[in-house]
Amino acid sequence: MAKRDYYETLGVSADFSEGDLKKAYRRLAMKCHPDRNPGDADAEARFKELSEAYEVLSDPEKRAAYDRYGHEAFEGGMGGSGGGFHEGSASFSDIFGDVFGDIFGGAGPGGGRSSVQRGSDLRYTLDLSLEEAVFGVEKTIRVPRLTECDTCQGSGAKPGSSPKTCQTCNGQGQVRMQQGFFAIQQTCPRCHGQGKMVTDPCGDCRGQGRREETKTLSVKIPAGVDTGDRVRLSGEGEAGVNGGSAGDLYVQVNVKAHRIFTRDGKDLYCEVPISFTDAALGGELEVPTLDGRVKLKVPDGTQTGKLFRVRAKGVKPVRGGAQGDLLCRVMVETPVNLTSKQRELLEELHQTLNHKTHAPKREGWFDSVKSFFDEMKF
Repeated sequence: MAKRDYYETLGVSADFSEGDLKKAYRRLAMKCHPDRNPGDADAEARFKELSEAYEVLSDPEKRAAYDRYGHEAFEGGMGGSGGGFHEGSASFSDIFGDVFGDIFGGAGPGGGRSSVQRGSDLRYTLDLSLEEAVFGVEKTIRVPRLTECDTCQGSGAKPGSSPKTCQTCNGQGQVRMQQGFFAIQQTCPRCHGQGKMVTDPCGDCRGQGRREETKTLSVKIPAGVDTGDRVRLSGEGEAGVNGGSAGDLYVQVNVKAHRIFTRDGKDLYCEVPISFTDAALGGELEVPTLDGRVKLKVPDGTQTGKLFRVRAKGVKPVRGGAQGDLLCRVMVETPVNLTSKQRELLEELHQTLNHKTHAPKREGWFDSVKSFFDEMKF
């Protein structure tokens, strides 16, 4: 059966760059890698076909031979490339470790690990007032983070130079130590598993490939958020290493305490002080809400602690649903700093009150106390 054209297999053009080739190989090989398709013979065959195409096109000598002679360059020894594709070859190990180390989180057949690493995610705590959380707001924040060095483009090497293959591990990232019958494989102590070393470091980032900067960002906070909610800004975390993707920034909301309202889910609560006479005679009160004032009717004989519900004056949940309510708890204030005339009037009122008629809760409570003591055995 005739083999497919290597360029067609990987879906790249004849003038591809090294980055284009790796990206195409990574995307296609992830879909049919044997670890993700156990027992699928077609996927395994497709993966081998992709790997074979990548090995040839990523090697300048093999690619030149292929462009000149096609597949025959590796079947009859033509082109001086020294034989065909071997799954166990060192070049295949390099390909596997370089491209798949960051995908599957492990080492390739050569034992090395990929030096490409995704940047770290960051968290930023944003304090909001209750009004900002309820109605939504756009905030400007300043976030310190590691970004790719503009001078060396993240390589860590001085412009005009490039990282060199580690001579200790020959670019594998790990070294093998033989002790009698036992062989131990360890992370290379010289390059720390990277496989490459910067011998002439960039002066701006000191060979790290990244440097710290503070970035100003605009964050849109949706209406209805509450403490603990997070807004994700994709790609605004720390820069990756050696071309890895940037991490994300998570803006975590913290709603500050309000001097009037407290929040419980989508409902708001507030305490409304009323006078002794308003509680006894009833009346109309003006109470605040987050978007204005409303009238609250208080019936006569209102007791302290009674809750009055004002519909749809709470919070519209960020995830949808009906708007919450405002619940007003009235607190009856006892008069203080009375004049002699006011005290005289209250004493006169007190003489006219019938506790069974005018204070039923008080009378019922004392009856319960009396029964409690009568039933006790000393």
